[in-house]
Amino acid sequence: MDGTRTSHDIKQYPDTEVQKNRVLTLEEWQEKWVTRKIAFHQEQGHQLLKKHLDTFLKGESGLRVFFPLCGKAVEMKWFADRGHSVVGVEISELAIREFFTEQNLSYSEEPIMEIPGAKVFKSSSGNISLYCCNLFDLPRTNIGKFDRIWDRGALVAVNPGDHKRYADVMLSLTRKGFHYLLVVVSYDPTKHIGPPFFVPDAEIKRLFGSVCNIHCLEQVDAFEERHKSWGIDYMVEKLYLFTEK
Repeated sequence: MDGTRTSHDIKQYPDTEVQKNRVLTLEEWQEKWVTRKIAFHQEQGHQLLKKHLDTFLKGESGLRVFFPLCGKAVEMKWFADRGHSVVGVEISELAIREFFTEQNLSYSEEPIMEIPGAKVFKSSSGNISLYCCNLFDLPRTNIGKFDRIWDRGALVAVNPGDHKRYADVMLSLTRKGFHYLLVVVSYDPTKHIGPPFFVPDAEIKRLFGSVCNIHCLEQVDAFEERHKSWGIDYMVEKLYLFTEK
């Protein structure tokens, strides 16, 4: 796939690459949790995931589900309660501890030997394991492969210059027959520097199109009052399903 922009992108966004040099450090993400700048967290879970859950799970049981940049996503408990095994990665230890506390789950923690300074937090039931480390260090661990990936607030949070590296890590974690759900947001990137970053259709095809069938399942109006302070006047959320070619 080439990286050409679609006519739709060009028409709406004269400069889709305006954010390409934007960089947030891991420390800045950790600070967001400390200062409670976490409006991206959804206490009720994601409505599009609820709506398309059956399509995503296909009635299968005992799946391994991966949550990149998981924060304290309540959906992790949804999957665990349905008998699936959940693995997440998150740079903020605070977010991980809050997840277990808020979900009333007892847990243990242990160092990740392959990554100095990193830890893994495991629910006592054994079906939720959250790795506190840089996502790009994950391939050094024996994390295994996954049947499902739920990518909400992950690709859109990764620095644009790291998109290809991120996609390569994600695809390296997939098992045969995988289903990968991705949520991205669309808005005028000349008016907001991100995150969340604007990820156009052409970029999704560039990153995943060579190995995945890409289906846009739904797009919905996601504009909230708080977005006015970003200088934008609309935001559309798009849900994609990737399956193996």
